[in-house]
Amino acid sequence: MAPARLVPAQARPLQSLFRQPTEAALSHAEIAAQPFPIRVDLARTALVIIDMQRDFLEPGGFGAALGNDVSLLVEAVAPCRQILEGARSAGMLVIHTREGHRPDLSDAPPAKVQRGPVEKRIGADGPMGRILIRGEAGHDIVPALAPLPGEPVLDKPGKGAFYQTDLDLMLRNRGIETLLVCGVTTEVCVHTTVREANDRGYRCLVLGDACASYFPEFHEVGLRMIAAQGGIFGWVSTTGAVLAALGRTEKAA
Repeated sequence: MAPARLVPAQARPLQSLFRQPTEAALSHAEIAAQPFPIRVDLARTALVIIDMQRDFLEPGGFGAALGNDVSLLVEAVAPCRQILEGARSAGMLVIHTREGHRPDLSDAPPAKVQRGPVEKRIGADGPMGRILIRGEAGHDIVPALAPLPGEPVLDKPGKGAFYQTDLDLMLRNRGIETLLVCGVTTEVCVHTTVREANDRGYRCLVLGDACASYFPEFHEVGLRMIAAQGGIFGWVSTTGAVLAALGRTEKAA
């Protein structure tokens, strides 16, 4: 009998190298979405909540200091909370991200720091501590979406959650294939993260009602861009559609 052919590790798909079955049932759910429904394996799906930080959402924070209406972002808190609770109940991996920098700004390029009036730049003193600096009150996630013990909190120095972080490693170590993405702002950090994920082979389902922008027109265009051309960057859905799919899965279990 011919000996079995050994396939070098580097020749195998990355996902096959990192998959680790969990106790969660290997159940699938079909979720209504644009441009067409998406079928996901819940054991291979993670929720990524982008930058729901006090500096962006609360009066007196960085966003408000720039003249933005933070109430537009606050509208995303309740939907984010709903999908967060649903993901936790389903046993999904939940990852929270925060944009911010080291106190000495060694991870903040001058091109980013030197934008805007001096008194409103990254690192300047603000009502909730130094603006966008790790460890300051404004850098924290809003209380309504506070991470539970054991839920990863990813501090990122850029707009995308994959830049200069170990997010890709965390996801591959858990065998994650699909990301449910929500948070703020739609056209900046959410969009950048989805594009980065798409280039790395992840399927992204963006929950439109759980995302928000200081500019509603940018929010709408950003969502349309994701689902355009047959889903060039991913899918767009709602928290209601995802929760309904999770509910159907629970009943079938």
